[in-house]
Amino acid sequence: MEKVGVKLSANSYDVIIGAGLLGQAGNLLKELGFSAKAVIMTDSKVRKLYGEALKQNLTDSGFEALLLDVPQGEEQKSLETAGRLYEKLTDFFAERNTPILALGGGVIGDLTGFVAATYMRGVPLIQIPTTLLSQGDSSIGGKTAVNHGRLKNMVGAFYHPRLTISDVSTLKSLGKRELSDGLAEIIKHGVILDAEFFLYLEKNVAKIRALDEHVLEKIVARSAAIKAGVVEKDELDLGLRNILNFGHTVGHAIESVSGLKVWHGEAVALGMLAEADISNRLGMLSSKELERLEKVIGAAGLPTRIPALSAKEMVKAMQHDKKVSQGKIKFVLPKKIAEAVITDNVSPSLVEEVLLDWND
Repeated sequence: MEKVGVKLSANSYDVIIGAGLLGQAGNLLKELGFSAKAVIMTDSKVRKLYGEALKQNLTDSGFEALLLDVPQGEEQKSLETAGRLYEKLTDFFAERNTPILALGGGVIGDLTGFVAATYMRGVPLIQIPTTLLSQGDSSIGGKTAVNHGRLKNMVGAFYHPRLTISDVSTLKSLGKRELSDGLAEIIKHGVILDAEFFLYLEKNVAKIRALDEHVLEKIVARSAAIKAGVVEKDELDLGLRNILNFGHTVGHAIESVSGLKVWHGEAVALGMLAEADISNRLGMLSSKELERLEKVIGAAGLPTRIPALSAKEMVKAMQHDKKVSQGKIKFVLPKKIAEAVITDNVSPSLVEEVLLDWND
């Protein structure tokens, strides 16, 4: 088992990573001082895989447990869904000290985190991510949100969990596309901050896709530590933390214009390639480093060509992004593996040119 501490001014917590941790959830909650009631929020698929067993574990540990589920899909990240969950919490007489457990992937983590942050002005949150995307990235850092219209994560709050439990055994239930989707954010962490980790991913991508538990534990722990190190320095995303948006400026636009048909990790992978190419054309990232990135993304089972989407529509979507400041689009551009810069000095015409070149 690995443990990563997220050390913040007032909301420090641990991320624990290992195999079989779901079976320890009740005891872990007790160690945090919780008792009486607990609420699990999940989706319909994860409920069948792990939800009932987790509820039984909590019941066996003395909790009165409520298990709530929503249908699968990004469209569930909405104010309407949050409203229905508030009603369920009220019916259960959930209190200010009732922990809410987010059991699932990034959608459940974001939605449950938003509900926990806003119900009664904040109740304890426990993140239990079950996908590689959420274990390696989205469950860490305190960002919670729901979507509004076609715009992703437009209504949200910074709200940290009391604990994150990453059971790598749950990754064995992922399909190949889901596993690959999660690898994008992990690759991103290597590109922006850790050359040794990027090299490890290059050498071990086949073992990752073969679900080697030792390798999975190592990459989740390292990815979590990289993100935690950034979050500790910039908890509210006011400066340095923007570096974690590598691939996301273009990636969010791809998600939006595709109507969310391109999954988040896939969109980030394509965004990393496009933004790395922008860096290359601006004379920063070498062609060799760009080729390394494209190769590892392909080996991870991620797409390396943008679907047939309008480049103009994608640029327009970027102009509505949260990262826009004074009308200028911010990009994270890698100068080399493990070094990146944040800039708004990229012309829309160059962005459109690059998108056209990476378009299928």
